[in-house]
Amino acid sequence: MYFSNAIKDRACAIVLAHNHPSGRLEPSKEDIAITKRIKSAGVILGISLLDHLIITEEKYYSFLENGMM
Repeated sequence: MYFSNAIKDRACAIVLAHNHPSGRLEPSKEDIAITKRIKSAGVILGISLLDHLIITEEKYYSFLENGMM
């Protein structure tokens, strides 16, 4: 699911993004775990994960900017 279009389009990198309708910016344990899994899968596929963004109505959280990549 995460890499199907990237593979089809021959991408060399992807950025993940999803929203938190609650307005809470902090990544959940699940957000952190899936980021690690997707990053590891990308290494195998040769497709880098550049960042994972959590978006709320007012702000965003970047895993990269917060040293979590």
